[in-house]
Amino acid sequence: MELKKNPQADLNRNSGLYFVIGLTLVLLVVWRALEYKTYDTQTEYVQVMDIPDELNEDIPITKALNTPPPPPPPLAPEIIEIVEDASEVEETIIESSEINQNTVIQEEIAVNDVEVAEEEEDVSVPFAIIENVPVFPGCESMVTNADKKACFQKMIQEHVKKEFTYPAGALELHIQGKVFVYFVIDQKGFITGIKTRGPDKSLEQEASRIVAALPKMQPGRQRGNNVKVPYSIPINFKMEM
Repeated sequence: MELKKNPQADLNRNSGLYFVIGLTLVLLVVWRALEYKTYDTQTEYVQVMDIPDELNEDIPITKALNTPPPPPPPLAPEIIEIVEDASEVEETIIESSEINQNTVIQEEIAVNDVEVAEEEEDVSVPFAIIENVPVFPGCESMVTNADKKACFQKMIQEHVKKEFTYPAGALELHIQGKVFVYFVIDQKGFITGIKTRGPDKSLEQEASRIVAALPKMQPGRQRGNNVKVPYSIPINFKMEM
């Protein structure tokens, strides 16, 4: 019987080779897919500090204390008993200690021997209502109290911008927010009583450092006396991508 099919056209002859090649390609693709890695792109951040143009200070609200009236005195007894005392009572003569124009003072006190101690009153007056605001170095030429206030706020803003540094830890962890700083300018012009309130401890420490670096000022005056002047400013720590 004569074969009609050409032996060269047998499709099953190289099927094993083709299977091995296809399996190798599939394993190669699977291996590359498992070994494929992706890396996060690093984004650079720019430090931005936002300070409002007008610094508004909160004036503390005082409340009057209603003290209760004192209790009434005890009532006297209705019946008073008189007790007779037969013993003799010796009278004691009390000399009058009053003096008049005819009284002579024997001991004389020199004026130089009298010491007068001046007691410094601990008075605190808000910045918004004080008669003479504290004078920031560089604002001495201002005449009116309003001009001194405006110069004070301007110099505070320039000082914060100059001293501002974004904490590295907060920058790495993308921590941002507004920190409110409260401080007092005492009777000698020094910065005292710094208190901070913000979203993170590192931001509060940086805001406290900035305020502590403020220079000595001329103290505020109320009715001719040096007084303490409380003041508060917000410092905004913000990152821009």
